Amino acid sequence: MRSKYTALQITLHWLVFLLVVGAYCAMELKGFAPRSYRPIFNATHVTCGISVFFLMIARLLVRIKYRAPAITPKPHPAITGVSHLVHTIIYLMFIILPILGFLTVYFKGSDWSVFGISMPHAIEPDEDMEFTIKSYHELIANIGYFVIGIHAFAALFHHYVWKDNTLLRMMPGKKD
Repeated sequence: MRSKYTALQITLHWLVFLLVVGAYCAMELKGFAPRSYRPIFNATHVTCGISVFFLMIARLLVRIKYRAPAITPKPHPAITGVSHLVHTIIYLMFIILPILGFLTVYFKGSDWSVFGISMPHAIEPDEDMEFTIKSYHELIANIGYFVIGIHAFAALFHHYVWKDNTLLRMMPGKKD
């Protein structure tokens, strides 16, 4: 059995990571930019978000095809259970967030595009629906900070405290 994830899994993981950072940074930093630059920040956020959606679907399909390499030494079953829970939350979060973002812009009712492709929008704007969906989008995105933090902390804890191969399994580079 292999000791690392496949090159495809590692690439998808780190590409999603970069796109999530891009999406979060675009929203957090847009308030510091002049108003004339805000559409660029919004477009970056939407483009990163939609890209994350498709890559997370790809990650899920690849994850179904390829089993995770074993953690050595093997952790306690409770740790494995918590890990599976956190990973499930991450997958759900980064599939649901782009859907909610898409619906927010859809109900805004104005023309918009992604990658130069014109996207559908409501014929009549529905501000109530837009703001309701946007509030869920923002809530889940804010929870995302904590979930991502827990995920990163756990990887580092595995590496530096428990000294197992959890983190090394997802690092790019040569195979063991």
